[in-house]
This record gives sequence, C-alpha cells and structure tokens, in this order.
Amino acid sequence: MEKCFELVPASEDQKTKFVSHYLKNEATYWWESVKNMEGTVEITWERFKELFLEKYFPRFLQDQMELNFLELKQGNMSVVEYENKFAELARFVPTYVETDRQKAKRFQQGLKPWIRSKLAILQLETYGAVVEKAMIAEAENELFQKSKEDKKRKPDNREGPSHQGRFQKKGKFQAGRSSNFKKQNIGSSGQGGRFIMGNQANQQRSSIPECQICGKRHGGVCNKPNIVCFKCNQKGHYSRECQNPSAIRDQGNKSSTSKAPAIGYACFKCGKQGHMARDCKTSAPVSNALRIIGTVPEVNEPPRARVFDMSVKDAIQDADVVAGTLNVNSLNAKVLIDSGATRSFISQAFVDKLNCPVELLNEAMNVELANQDRISVNQVCPNCEVEILGSKFCADLIPFKLGEFDVILGMDWLSKHSAQIDCKNKKVMLKAPDDKIITFRGQKQVKKFLTMMQAKRMLRQGCEAYIAYVIDKGQEPVKLENIPVVNEFPDVFPDELPGLPPDREIEFAIDLAPGTEPISKAPYRMAPVEMKELAKQLQELLEKGVIRPSVSPWGAPVLFVKKKDGSMRLCIDYRELNKLTIKNKYPLPRIDDLFDQLKGAEYFSKIDLRSGYHQLKIKSEDIPKTAFRTRYGHYEFLVMAFGLTNAPAAFMDLMNRVFKKYLDKFVIVFIDDILIYSKTAEEHAEHLRTALEILRKEKLYAKFSKCEFWLQEVQFLGHIVSREGIKVDPAKKLKL
Repeated sequence: MEKCFELVPASEDQKTKFVSHYLKNEATYWWESVKNMEGTVEITWERFKELFLEKYFPRFLQDQMELNFLELKQGNMSVVEYENKFAELARFVPTYVETDRQKAKRFQQGLKPWIRSKLAILQLETYGAVVEKAMIAEAENELFQKSKEDKKRKPDNREGPSHQGRFQKKGKFQAGRSSNFKKQNIGSSGQGGRFIMGNQANQQRSSIPECQICGKRHGGVCNKPNIVCFKCNQKGHYSRECQNPSAIRDQGNKSSTSKAPAIGYACFKCGKQGHMARDCKTSAPVSNALRIIGTVPEVNEPPRARVFDMSVKDAIQDADVVAGTLNVNSLNAKVLIDSGATRSFISQAFVDKLNCPVELLNEAMNVELANQDRISVNQVCPNCEVEILGSKFCADLIPFKLGEFDVILGMDWLSKHSAQIDCKNKKVMLKAPDDKIITFRGQKQVKKFLTMMQAKRMLRQGCEAYIAYVIDKGQEPVKLENIPVVNEFPDVFPDELPGLPPDREIEFAIDLAPGTEPISKAPYRMAPVEMKELAKQLQELLEKGVIRPSVSPWGAPVLFVKKKDGSMRLCIDYRELNKLTIKNKYPLPRIDDLFDQLKGAEYFSKIDLRSGYHQLKIKSEDIPKTAFRTRYGHYEFLVMAFGLTNAPAAFMDLMNRVFKKYLDKFVIVFIDDILIYSKTAEEHAEHLRTALEILRKEKLYAKFSKCEFWLQEVQFLGHIVSREGIKVDPAKKLKL
C-alpha cells in the first residue's frame, strides 16, 4: 500500500479509509471493533499501521523474525539464494540495516568462511559491492572446482602416444601390467626424471651403494640429518622411529587400538588430563576470554597455569562467556564465569577490600601470561562465599593480578556446584546446598537508543519511564559582587538588553548590486511545536523593540535550529539577500597575530557581549531589506540580525573603533569576544577597570554567565592561554 501512495498522493485520513475498504473477513470485524474502541478519535495512518501490526504481526513474531535474521548463515545456499533470504528477513529488522554499510556488514558476516575471507581484504563499504564480489568469488570457485574434476578424469599423457590406453578411468594400470612404478633420480646415470618399471627398477636400485647414514639406497645427499621428529623435536629420525620415552604418544602402544594418554599435558578445551584438545569430546566452548589452564607438572616442576586478559565490555559482547555482578563475602564484585578456566581467581586489589584470610597452597603454581612471562603463586583464599539470589556458594579463590574483573570462577567451582552453562542466553544454572536450582543471568549488551515507536509500545505495555538529569555541585557559581573591580560595574552586566542601542559612530548598511529587485520567499512549513515557539519568540522580540511590523516588498523565510541545551534558536534565511549584497572587505584579525601580543602575560579576563549583533543599529534606509515572513505576520529588524553576510565585519569595525586606544596593549578583540591581559595583578585591576569603563560609556553590555575574570589560564578562540604559552584546547582537538 505504501508503494501505491507513492504513486497516488493521499492525505493521512484518505490512506486509512482507502486501506480499510480492502479489508476482508476477519480483518473487517477487527477493524469495526477498533473503531468502536477508539470512539470519535480520528485514526491516523500511522496509528492504523501500529494497530494492524499489533494484531497480525505481534511482538513474538517480530522477535522470531529478528532471531532468524541474526542467525541467518549461507550454509548450503548459493549467494543468490542467500541474498534473497537476507532481503526477505531484513524487512522485519530495519534497525539492523539502517545504513548501507550496516547492511553490507551483516550480509558479509553470514557468508561462507572462505568467501568472507576473500571479501575481508577488499574492505567493501556498500551492500551492492559485497553481493557482487561474493557472486564473483562463488562463480570463480565453481570454475576452479570444475577444472580440477576435469583434470582428474584425464589420463596422464606425459610418456607420449605409446603409453595411451595403459590407464583406466582412475589412472590405474590395466590388468596384466605391473604397478611397480617409480621415479628414479640417478644423478649422472642419465636416467634422472624417467619412469622405470618392473625388473628394470630393481636392477637399477641394486646398482646404487648403500648410504652410510641412513642405511638405505638412494642417490644424492642424504636428508636424514636435517629431518626433525614431530614428537620430540630432535633431529635425525622420523616420528615413527622415535625412542624418546617423554614423547607425546607412547611408541610401545602404537599398535594398540586405543590412543595412549598424553603424558604431561592437559586438554586446552576442558582442562582435563589424558588427551589433547583435538581429541576432546566435551561440548564446552573455547573462548577468547580470560583463560587459566592447569597442566600436569613434569619432574621437579611446579604446576602451571596460563592467563589471557579480557575487558568487561568484551566479556559482555562475547557469546562464549558469562559476566556480571555478584556479592562475594557481602561485597559487590565484577565476576567472569568461564568454563575454560580450570581454577578460580580473585584480584589482589579485591582481596584487600574483602580483608579475608589467605592460606598457603600445598604446592606453588606457575601462571603463564600472554607475553610468555611466568608468575609463581602460592596463596589461596578458602571458602569465599559467592551469593546468587540469596543462596551462597563457596569458592577457593587464588589471589592474582587481574584486569577489569574482581573474580574469575572456573571449572573447579562450576563442577563443585553441578553447573550448566547456556552461553547463548548468558545463563548459568547451579545446584545450591539445599539442592535448589539457582539461575544466574549474566550481563547482555543492550541497545543504547530506542526509537519513538519502541518507547511508546513499551509504555503501553506497562514499562516505567524515568527522566534523569545531572547537577554539578562541585563548584559554586561566582557572584558578581564578589569579584574585585567587576563589582563596581553591575550595570554593564544586565539580565536583558535595556532596549534599542544608541546612535553610534557607524551603522550597519546593506549595499546591493545595481539593478537588484526585491526578493520575497514563501514561509517554510513548521511543526506545531515550532509554531508555538515562533509565536513566543516573535512576541519577545517585539517587546524588546528589536523588530517591528513591516510592509516591505522583501521577505525571507524563517526556521529553527536546536541549541546545545535543547532550546530553539530563531534563524532568518537571508541566503538570497546575501547573494545580492556587496561584500564588506573589512579585515578580520588573524588569530595567530592576536596571540603574539600575549607573551609574558600572567592574568587574564574574558568578556563576552550579550547578543552583540543586537547592539548595533541598521541604517534606516536598509531596514526594509531585513524583512522576514512568518505565519503570524511580516516583520523587519531595527538592529543587526544574525545571518546577514556583512555582520561580522561591521561589528569588528565597531569594536576596533571603541577599543582603538588600547588594542594590542592590554586588550584583544575578536568580533564580540574581548580578552584583557596583564603581567601583574595590579596592572590587571587597572586594565580591567579601563575596559569596563569603556563598555559603560559606549553602552555596550556583557553577559556575566559567559565572562571569566582574574584567571591565570583561559580558553579563548579554541586555545588555552596561560603564562607558559598558548596551546590548542584539547576539547577542540578531540572534536576534530
């Protein structure tokens, strides 16, 4: 239906009526009941879609579709089939494919591993490119596999036509032919690289002297001294000839039907002794989380363990481990539950907080770190109580320097309490001392943002909503009467501008190119909340005398821009007027030239003018050019407005005239920002008083909340200024 409305525009009310007309059978009865429940309230198109989805596509089905999408893998499907399935499910989870890059990343994650590895090095950013390259990779692989099959079916023709017909389909000799078929390398005999068969091969071999190193007959240099045994890593013999008793597999039991236990090794997957990880039959997953793997010591060597670090954030995101916050001896602790760890550990810092007894281990243990360093530990905190949902589980924790976690609970603790781990759902089920089954749910990664529709749905379902705000009480606000010198000039810092500015030496002019005709644009459409704010701000500007009703042939549209604090700033779109305005070439100062004047200064004060542009009048003949159109009338500015192309240059001209006598001596001005600088406190008091007297005389007003006084380090024009020098503001650098 949405596609139909793209072709045939319709109002919200018409959309609802049109769609409801096509409802049939049960849907018709449902729609009648909905209208009865809603009463006289008009059902908008958005409301209709919301109610319709709740009825015929409820939340549990949406969750199922979302799960199907997240678990979708290519498997045995072709790329085309996989793309069709992906597109089908992606319709139900728009939040996962909001951008083309997100969609491409999701699609690439579900591809076959060998295709995914080929695409990874290409660093593709768009969905179309990923699909295209995946199809190309699949097609190339099919051609490669086909060529391999063709080669297997072809006979070996290296000996020329005389040997054709000797091989059957799989390359074997025909009946009656000898299969004693070897390639000899005789060196200078001239037979190197030829195939020699039957008795001729035996005669050829018998003519070669026996090697003094390996005892076999062969040509060339003997390679046995360079051979390395796979079992003991010693040179000079093969693993099948190994006589080393400490080898991985016992040679004496080689002919046995069952594999010999691994001596001196423990499984990396389950931590048990007697087999390697590749032979392990346990289903416990191996994660990239923190791992403490115990091993059986060799003679005169203490037990060993290995530690690999992981952050709390990584643990929450990792599907193979469970992390959360638990009470350990009545203190909250960040806990990692990991079936890959054979023992349980506690951070040394948390031991100090618990103030629990520490005992010596029966035998010291070496802990191997990720960088191959080893640290010996010989202590344990016995019988620490881990509380889960009111039940207490004892744990023997080995003190060790951990990363972000306070406690790691390994296989010793999990086995003791008959634990069952559901890594996918981040759940651990334990048997309490009273045989009660306790389920601990670990932390899951949650979405940081909700859409408006999701928030409304959750509120209707009874979820609670909270509004939180933060107040910084660390620093008391500075009062004007407590600041030396400044307290003598309270009239320079009013809460609001007292009215229209006085007549000044200069006025703001708007000079247009010859032959310019007035331009008037239709008002922009606004939301109801913006209309309400517009009426409010227009009334305030009228009361201040900043604007007045207009009959000008000019007219610019207005719009709102959100400020950092969430309030809305009224902006006039003067772009068309600015195109026709002759630009004022008055130079703005270079920032580096301004800072050159600050060398040696130790005291600083910064003054920010209140609505600086509104403190300069517009020439009377140019006032009609500033007219703007709104839903509530036609108005024009009496003072310089924001958005006019020559406003910065005009105000810079005014400030330079006002402070001309003191510029680059103790005053720096950049448009409406004023910086007073001095070498001593006495000088600064005199300089600050002089600057404030000038502002009072010229009836220029400052905003006290944005001013700073008597500083030895100040932020000015994106830089930090102090007696040590000038450097870029780190906050500005971070934004860049």
